[in-house]
Amino acid sequence: MELVYCLFWEFWLDPTTVRLISLFLALIFTGIGLYAFSRAIFILVSRVKQGKPQPGRFSQPGARLKMLLVNLLSHREFKGRPGVRVAHWLVMLSFPILFLTLLTGYGQLFNPAFQLPLAHFYPFEWLIEVFAWGSLLGIFWLVFVRVRAGAGSLAEAEGGRQRVTSGVEPNRGKGSVASRFLGSTRWEAVFVEAIIALVVVAVIGLRAIEYALAKLNVADEFGQVLFASQYATYWHFPLTGWLGDLLVGVPVNGLLSGLYVLALVKIFVSMSWMTVVGVVTTMGVAWHRFLAVVNVYARRYPSGVKSLGALPPLLVEGVAVRTDEDLESLSDDAVLGYGSAADLTWKARLDFSTCTECGRCQELCPAWNTGKPLSPKLLMLALRDHVAAVETTGALPAPEEGSNLVEVDWPQSAHSFDLLQVLQASGNTSEAGVSLVESALVGEVISEDALWDCTTCGACVDQCPVDIEHVDHIINLRRHQVLMESAFPRDLAKPFRSLETKGNPYGQAARKRLDWAKNLEFPVPVIGEDVADASEVDWVFWVGCAGAFDDKAKKTTAAIAELLWRAQVRFGVLGSAESCTGDPARRAGNELLFQMLAEQAISTLQDAAVKRIVVSCAHCFNTIANEYPELGGTFEVIHHTQLLNRLVREGHLRLAPPAPEDAVKVTFHDPCYLGRHNQVFSPPRELLAANAGLDLVEMPRTKERALCCGAGGARAWMEETRGERIAQVRVDEAVQTGATVVATGCPFCTQMLSSTSAPVEVKDVSLLMLEAVRRAAENSGD
Repeated sequence: MELVYCLFWEFWLDPTTVRLISLFLALIFTGIGLYAFSRAIFILVSRVKQGKPQPGRFSQPGARLKMLLVNLLSHREFKGRPGVRVAHWLVMLSFPILFLTLLTGYGQLFNPAFQLPLAHFYPFEWLIEVFAWGSLLGIFWLVFVRVRAGAGSLAEAEGGRQRVTSGVEPNRGKGSVASRFLGSTRWEAVFVEAIIALVVVAVIGLRAIEYALAKLNVADEFGQVLFASQYATYWHFPLTGWLGDLLVGVPVNGLLSGLYVLALVKIFVSMSWMTVVGVVTTMGVAWHRFLAVVNVYARRYPSGVKSLGALPPLLVEGVAVRTDEDLESLSDDAVLGYGSAADLTWKARLDFSTCTECGRCQELCPAWNTGKPLSPKLLMLALRDHVAAVETTGALPAPEEGSNLVEVDWPQSAHSFDLLQVLQASGNTSEAGVSLVESALVGEVISEDALWDCTTCGACVDQCPVDIEHVDHIINLRRHQVLMESAFPRDLAKPFRSLETKGNPYGQAARKRLDWAKNLEFPVPVIGEDVADASEVDWVFWVGCAGAFDDKAKKTTAAIAELLWRAQVRFGVLGSAESCTGDPARRAGNELLFQMLAEQAISTLQDAAVKRIVVSCAHCFNTIANEYPELGGTFEVIHHTQLLNRLVREGHLRLAPPAPEDAVKVTFHDPCYLGRHNQVFSPPRELLAANAGLDLVEMPRTKERALCCGAGGARAWMEETRGERIAQVRVDEAVQTGATVVATGCPFCTQMLSSTSAPVEVKDVSLLMLEAVRRAAENSGD
């Protein structure tokens, strides 16, 4: 027995034997890994290429390449998460850098003395060691973040999600939301984390052994010195030399065998990763390291701006449909929007294939966080798994009725267990998950409730680190439902009809558009009546439908007009000639109605020679500024808070504080279509800060992370029948700041937030400003 023991250890500690066995195994693992990985690349490329055309995504290659490099190297999309940003940056860059050590591992198994040309170049050695240790610390931090956030529970998926009213991070004390990882496939995350940790540990171990071998001046079986003793310094091994010193006492054969075994471990782990992701082509947490590069490069705007603001045009076979002529030129069998998997564009397919399941979109989604079925993440994963399932089942014989699905290799579900549970509990899909065969996306893949819960606030798009365009895909699903199926919520029937017949969603007569001005002490010039055209005024005040017909919004409209009058700004309005910009129609998917309204509004503005427009409605602001240029209407558009802020800075408007006992605490609610979609954050706050009688405090979710009021995406015209009211959650958050006034910058925000039961006053910034301007006028005797 003792002889066997000795022979065993002598055999296995013989470096040459260990090297050859390791080389043999490494070649087998490599063959399997490369085959699986290359096969998966073919599948993914084929999956994306099957999508419909989406032109313009590879234009301006220079600008796109610059944007891509800036994004990758700066990690600027990791907003508000400095720890995660640094950790992911280290892990991401370690992938290509430490790949060189994998090549070294292969070389050492062939020839123990193998070294890369720059192997002993100080900067290269420091780079390897810094990123090895940095990646190890980074992956530990990312694991900690995921574990701390938790996996969530089915109770949360069923609508029992707590609202965020204090703090902005998940699962931190009272008032936290459901984990952003709820619905993400846990084993995939653990697998990727383990692979990264094992690879970098192997790299660190190899560096330590190389240091020890160099210090011992060891030669291989061919007599070649593996690592000259001159390299056994901390200059060459800055972060692993101390580990190498601990190994100097190990027998030389043990060190050499350890070197080969660790090289094999590194190769085995790397090839295991390739094999697993090669088999599971829907593992976005792994594939995003490749697909995200293409997805970010192919984003809508080469400048790097997020896909917010304007919606993309309706595409049919890659051709934009913008006019009646475009519509008439379509064939009878043309499909509008996304009806089935066959209608998805290649960018849509790339988007959901890239999803990392990080849940940043889910964490800030106003629908999800008020107990509604919609989660942007779950929507992307449902589409991803449906398309993958259609590919799989398309190559299998159809199961006979009553047959056992397992017997014919027919998958029972398209999803991982984690995802399937959450999809079922949240009401997104049927009990079996998404359809396994090509079928209607709405109903069979995405529930109608989830589709129509979206407020198009853009939080998902803004937060996504890999540039997925969730809102665009939701709108294309809605377009198909409205234009092809005539299937939309009953609540939208009346506003659609009113927009078509009256030119506004309120169903009011055009002659009432100036009712807000009846009690003003100064005349409001109407272009085409009191002045010939817009060339006789500095600004055209676009009142908007809410500003003309909603009782609360009328007060805001009157306040803005009075402030412009007091600042001696020459302005005019269009009066009864004004009509809806078409925003609610477009966000509801009624693209053809939007085009009709937009064409009418652009024609009116151009006939009146309008050049500069000031608007009070954030939705009108976004539509005129960002969407009309594509239809031939280009104007200078400014929000009323921007213009008023300019007038205050230039001294055209003076503000006076109230008596000390009348001072109030105020918090500002960022309208989504002013802030997140158009990056206008400072002017409203500067206006409030200029008013000495206001103590401005911020809500936990503010600016880019602000919670929607619930009105966007045509939701202002639909009742909230699921979960909590979004507006109520937002106002409750405002109350916790101690504010007694919620300032707004959009009539729809005012309308929604005012409809809650919270004990706060909701006012547009202009109304608060007007009070201060009137006080200043009274004090001066004007």
